[in-house]
Amino acid sequence: MSAEFTVSTRGPGLYEFTRDVAGWVTGKEGAGEGLLTLFVRHTSCSLLIQENADPSVQDDLKAFFYRLVPPSDDPTMAYLRHTQEGPDDMPAHIKAALLPVNLSIPVVGGRMMLGTWQGIYLFEHRSAPHQRHVAAHLSNS
Repeated sequence: MSAEFTVSTRGPGLYEFTRDVAGWVTGKEGAGEGLLTLFVRHTSCSLLIQENADPSVQDDLKAFFYRLVPPSDDPTMAYLRHTQEGPDDMPAHIKAALLPVNLSIPVVGGRMMLGTWQGIYLFEHRSAPHQRHVAAHLSNS
């Protein structure tokens, strides 16, 4: 069983879409047990399973990765050559290379086996709004 989710972003940050995925998994006849694979179809964003109880976690992650990989117009990034798409583009590719672009989540009894405070997030690394596409595949055991 396959699907695709669209996540609308408004700039850098984490965008939770756990409920959309959970609704799809629960609605699949015979979902029972298996493995859910999610794959983001872009090279300048990532997927994360992260805490969804305290929004400061997402703020801190965003701030950390901004400090780790600043925009290409920052003097510390002067070595970058891929700059024609804006100062956020190559840093977005670097962040996507450091973070996962796919996730595997066990499904038991028609439910994703996420922890109590875990949510599924798209981590947008670009400054402009985007429509991001995440492919989903549920393999039954």
